Amino acid sequence: MKKVLKNTGKVLLGIVCVIVAMLIASSVYNKICLASEKDLLENQIYGQKVEVDGHDMSVYVAGEGKHTLVFLAGSGDTAPILGYKRFIDRFEKDYRVVVIEKFGYGYSDAFDGSRDVETRVDQDRQALKAAGVEGPYILCPHSYSGLETVYWAQTFPDEVEAIAGLDMAVPGAYDHFGEKEIKSSAPSYFWYRVAREAGILRFLVKGAIPDGYSDEEINSYMALVCSRFCNKTVSREGDYIIHDRTVIESMKMPDIPTLLIISDGTIEEGWREYAEGYASCVADAAIVQLDCGHSVYLLEPDKCENAMRDFLKRLEK
Repeated sequence: MKKVLKNTGKVLLGIVCVIVAMLIASSVYNKICLASEKDLLENQIYGQKVEVDGHDMSVYVAGEGKHTLVFLAGSGDTAPILGYKRFIDRFEKDYRVVVIEKFGYGYSDAFDGSRDVETRVDQDRQALKAAGVEGPYILCPHSYSGLETVYWAQTFPDEVEAIAGLDMAVPGAYDHFGEKEIKSSAPSYFWYRVAREAGILRFLVKGAIPDGYSDEEINSYMALVCSRFCNKTVSREGDYIIHDRTVIESMKMPDIPTLLIISDGTIEEGWREYAEGYASCVADAAIVQLDCGHSVYLLEPDKCENAMRDFLKRLEK
């Protein structure tokens, strides 16, 4: 028995040594790649940088038209401009399209200050002003940025012509969140950063990049994700969920034309019902339900485009 245990111990030790060696090799390889990708990060190819609160914030602006569509990314979307690019290309001939990369996202700087909804919306507004993009805007949020959109429309109604949500989160979706849920997510953020620093993420990212991207876009996407995924600026947004929800729910929901393109709801139990409940508070609301996952604009771009174009045409009548 002692001999068996001794041999088992040697095998386990060998496995551990192999894993450690692989992690070291992966980390070294990742650092070499990051050094070679430095120019891709410093010399922004897509969009422009504007100064907001003493830091650089990234904004993409293209196209011209009667309406200005402002796309806001979901929580943790490391490369919003590149993530949205294939979808927003569909609208550039007819409308002005804008993608805001909040601090911690895409090519924007990190930011040590508050990440509450008031601050995020104020910085979004500053970025648009600095980029010379005037309102009113049609806000097109995905996921968590739905909270920013609702607050924006509540607080600055003259700036928001309409809302076109791409499976956006509504305040009710976070009613069950408490301090326990927020604290339980902290370890996940930590391990995501460990995976990024160890280079593990580099071997997983490429397969997640949507089809149709050029080599340049793929390389830029890889550089952003492998250097900035789940950074502290982004992860600290989660600390303000209760605050954000409380602030928004203390005010009346914005009663402006609203389109809610909704996924199959598998992201969270009751997701569709939360959206339907929100729509019931809005006099002019349309719901389009899709049979796909959360990233509706990637999974069903044609259906999303058609729904948005129909909605925009109705606004012009």
